[in-house]
Amino acid sequence: MTDRGVSDAGITAQITAQLRDQGIADLTVFDAITAEPEMAVVETCRDLFVQHQCDGIIAVGGGSAMDTAKAVAVFVGDERPLSELFGEDQVASRRYPLICLPTTAGTGSEVTNISILADTEAQIKKGIVSNELLPDVAIVAPELTLSCPPSVTAASGIDALVHAVESYLSNFATALTEPYSLAAITKIRASLERAYRQPDDLAAREEMATASLMAGLAFGNAGVGAVHALAYPLGGRYHLSHGMSNAVMFVPVMRWNQAACPGRFVALAHAFGAAPDIRNAEAGEYVLSEIQRLCDAVNIPSQLRAFNIPESALSELALAASGVTRLLRNNPRELSVSDIEDIYREAY
Repeated sequence: MTDRGVSDAGITAQITAQLRDQGIADLTVFDAITAEPEMAVVETCRDLFVQHQCDGIIAVGGGSAMDTAKAVAVFVGDERPLSELFGEDQVASRRYPLICLPTTAGTGSEVTNISILADTEAQIKKGIVSNELLPDVAIVAPELTLSCPPSVTAASGIDALVHAVESYLSNFATALTEPYSLAAITKIRASLERAYRQPDDLAAREEMATASLMAGLAFGNAGVGAVHALAYPLGGRYHLSHGMSNAVMFVPVMRWNQAACPGRFVALAHAFGAAPDIRNAEAGEYVLSEIQRLCDAVNIPSQLRAFNIPESALSELALAASGVTRLLRNNPRELSVSDIEDIYREAY
């Protein structure tokens, strides 16, 4: 399972050739995965899996390919509508093996127990959450990210940074997840701009791939917060990519969060390169400025209006985001619908 861009880059052909060299000749390739994974694509691919009597799934691609593959893996053999799998622990046991090979450094989907899909009717993204979605094998090879276009390198890299920061600030962060979060931030700060400007720099690609994996392990256990919650309606209603939606909401949400946990922002500031003696009063603004600097360096727009989202939609977006309680409960600051609308207005 992959997408057309990965196939056109020749990556799919390389992998199928290796499989055939090992005597695995009966392969079915599905490369119609959309940029933002949709329920209809999962249903189509599940039917193809059954039709060809497949016995396993290899996902090659970014978060969309892996999330779609994970959903298909638990949907095969389940007679219920796909909509009944959304939520936490609503799936039956997975029957078929799943291998994930990420071609972007960003989502960490290869090590998480969640699949995010677009519900086009409800115009919002929804999650299937279950340990049954965890792949059996994840192969993280930075060489697979070399063909990644700069715009995708940028959006997926900032997505990984959001995962690292939000997992560190999560109400469910632990002594096991925090080191991964902070190390991922340090690596992304040092290598994202280089990977963006010098796509063939394999050392930068490896640092980003490692950081994405670390951030995935962190948020896969600690969870993410309000940045993601506010990004979901943007993707569902206006089809902004996941990475871009997160990026545009990143600074405005963090500006609201810093008041709730100033001490945590000191540790974040250190990960972003601040001096050891930085004070609480300075740490928040330092982190915000570093996030904004990095977004600017990889040419990611910082305002919602850049994506042709009407200002009149902000109230509706706030109401939709307030319903993403699975993520908002992780956020260090409790947000009302009014707070969320104010954050969207700041981002506008």
